[in-house]
Amino acid sequence: MRGCRNALLDDLRLALDTLRNHKFRSFLTVLSVLVGIATVIVVASAFAGLDQQFAEAARDFGTRTLFIFKFQVGMKFTLSREERLRKPLAYEDAVAIREECPAVERVAVEKYLWSMGPPSLRYKGGEVRNYTFLGATIDDFAVVNDNLGDGRFFTDIDNLHRRQVAVIGSDIVKRLFAGQDPIGKVLRIGNSSFEVVGTILARKSFPGDTGSDRVVKIPYLTFRKMYPDEKENFIIAAAYEGKLDQAIDEITALLRYRRRDKPSAADSFGIVSSEALVGRFRALMGTVILVTMLISSIGLLVGGIGVMNIMLVSVTERTREIGLRKAVGARPRDIMWQFLLEAVAVTGAGGLMGILAGFLLSLAVRLIVPSLRTSVPAWSVLAGLIIAVSVGLFFGTYPAVKASRLNPITALRHE
Repeated sequence: MRGCRNALLDDLRLALDTLRNHKFRSFLTVLSVLVGIATVIVVASAFAGLDQQFAEAARDFGTRTLFIFKFQVGMKFTLSREERLRKPLAYEDAVAIREECPAVERVAVEKYLWSMGPPSLRYKGGEVRNYTFLGATIDDFAVVNDNLGDGRFFTDIDNLHRRQVAVIGSDIVKRLFAGQDPIGKVLRIGNSSFEVVGTILARKSFPGDTGSDRVVKIPYLTFRKMYPDEKENFIIAAAYEGKLDQAIDEITALLRYRRRDKPSAADSFGIVSSEALVGRFRALMGTVILVTMLISSIGLLVGGIGVMNIMLVSVTERTREIGLRKAVGARPRDIMWQFLLEAVAVTGAGGLMGILAGFLLSLAVRLIVPSLRTSVPAWSVLAGLIIAVSVGLFFGTYPAVKASRLNPITALRHE
């Protein structure tokens, strides 16, 4: 056992000596492996950051929160014609859910400007264009776990009397009221004036979402009075603790009845929980990682072919050396292990450099995009090393076997 270990160590030393003697050639050989492994590391670290951000944002809404709309909310980029033409959910649907679903604790309704962008938002000389503008019922703040910063949330009285009051997000406060107390100030939303009665503390946001803190909420009935043609309603419900699945079943049965869905037909609406959104996001990101790894495998394939080519050249260049080693007692397997370990050392070095490059790129991404908290998962480092070594073993086998089968007499005569 000790003799076998010493032989392997000797073969490894010979392989490393060859790498040191041909540094530039070895670097060019492993460049594709380096790029492929670095790509896997960077994508995995970005996914880990996005996954953490998405999970935190979804759970910030509450693990018992359900999002209900006329089509499924979440990772969906195209809608069928049937989905686009579905009847909107009504305010009365939300009232029915609150009254007829025992597992539901609270229900809120939101209205957005689906057919147009938000109106201009101004205060004195300042203006915000890209923000989220919505009308909400008073339970909205509790259902989505908004935390009050200053002032108050609007009340049922504000809603019933269609008062022009607004609660604004932390980013709106920074942009329009830097160094000022916004409470009591009057905003111009389009052509209407709204008094700021409260502010919302900053919250965790979904990846790519700029609207979580850049939001203006006004009473639902005030919004409906301003935009009577907007028919779409977005319903958010909070289930009682431990009754999420029961709440989903109750809401589904109620809405199917109210929307006259046929027994054989699919739901004409969508219900999704925050936890389910996290699961769908992870499934999507898993697919992205798989595709990225497949693309990276092309680079690894090119790198592997390069390793095989260089190793075949090395066998040709060192034919006389192989003959001398066999002449003094080296066995075919000793020769094979020498060249196989040399191939593994080349790709292993490329893998280590790729992992280092991936770490540095991940850190650079985190510095450039602070909101994306990239972190390199241990599995990606292990996968990078295994892939790099496997490439060396696979593509180094043929040259190693060829070297081990050389006739020592013929090899010694080689010039």
